[in-house]
Amino acid sequence: MSVAVGLCVAANYYAQPLLDSIAHELGMSSTAAAWVVTVAQVGYALGLVFVLPLGDLLERRRLVCGLTLATATSLALTAVAPGTGVLLAATALTGLLSVTAQVLVPFAADLAAPEQRGRIVGNVMSGLVLGMLLARTVSGLLSGVAGWRTVYWAAAAVMLALTAALRRMLPRYRGTAGLRYGQLLRSTARLLWEEPVLRVRAAIGLLAFACFGVLWSSLAFLLAGPGYGWSDGAIGLLGLAGAAGAVAAQLAGRLADRGRTTLTTGAGAVLLLGSWGLLALGAHQLAALIAGIVLLALAHQGVHISNQSLIYALRPEARGRLTSAYMTCYFAGGALGSALAGVVYSGAGWNGVCVLGAGFAVLLCVLWAAGVPAVRRRWEQQSELTAVLNATLMAACVLLAGALLIRLL
Repeated sequence: MSVAVGLCVAANYYAQPLLDSIAHELGMSSTAAAWVVTVAQVGYALGLVFVLPLGDLLERRRLVCGLTLATATSLALTAVAPGTGVLLAATALTGLLSVTAQVLVPFAADLAAPEQRGRIVGNVMSGLVLGMLLARTVSGLLSGVAGWRTVYWAAAAVMLALTAALRRMLPRYRGTAGLRYGQLLRSTARLLWEEPVLRVRAAIGLLAFACFGVLWSSLAFLLAGPGYGWSDGAIGLLGLAGAAGAVAAQLAGRLADRGRTTLTTGAGAVLLLGSWGLLALGAHQLAALIAGIVLLALAHQGVHISNQSLIYALRPEARGRLTSAYMTCYFAGGALGSALAGVVYSGAGWNGVCVLGAGFAVLLCVLWAAGVPAVRRRWEQQSELTAVLNATLMAACVLLAGALLIRLL
């Protein structure tokens, strides 16, 4: 399952180190090229809304194999894309279909014993992390040898082989929701309304993945620019630095089994903020850039696995729909970060990107702190005057940060 999750999610990330080459061949601007990443995330989010809940209803092995086969077709369509329109449409379709990765994660949670669920989810998610990050390395190296279109032909062939392997090895498992498709979708939306833990963790996940999207949607432009002048292959190799997130996924899963999710989330939020300081220095210092990537990957995965461990414990019979609700918000954050990163990089360069990422991290720290019981009790016990002063100070800080960003742009 871990290998399958990694290969499925990789389909959404092959393009990131190739953006400069794709833009050059198809005559796209850097802003338009960044939309390749954005539409992939939007497609993935749509798949999370309309496809993932089917895991609570249909036989999962058949669902998974159908999705991987369709993904192979959409990757082949990307390989033959003659222009921007077909490329974006095929990329969005690939994102929609590669939601298979998120069908497999709650599948693994269902098969795991309760006392081992965090560790099992962490192990499977380590495959997802490696798929996201090593996809960039593989695609960059292969593009340097045979061009960016070859990357998608090879990916389509791999998905065909994966379909055959999953058909043979996965156990049969049917969801027990007992609902029709329309009812299934409505119940997914109701879960967000009825479960406050899900709402908070979905917002935290959105902000964490926005940081991730900001970094990886703009990094190729920095490295291909005059400061570094790297090739696609060299840019892809930098994805290896982010593979440290796989270590964080396993560690966070074990901490979740011990009830340490609040601590893990807080540490991840602070580290995310600190990573952007290193990344800002990375505009001219490779060591700082690599350190920032590693730190961001560790922090992001620590937050993400903690979130999943908490939401999977809410309603065991609805894990597919819980994952759908959470991951829709999560990837909406990635799409938001990717879209803003392209615009900000065009107008303000790498420094603007770092300010944007740090802004998301600050919001994440505030949201986490507001949910800590001790902080919340202290807030509730303070006088009305103190509450007003604190709220005014927080609002002023937000406005100041916004003013600085506007001034920078």
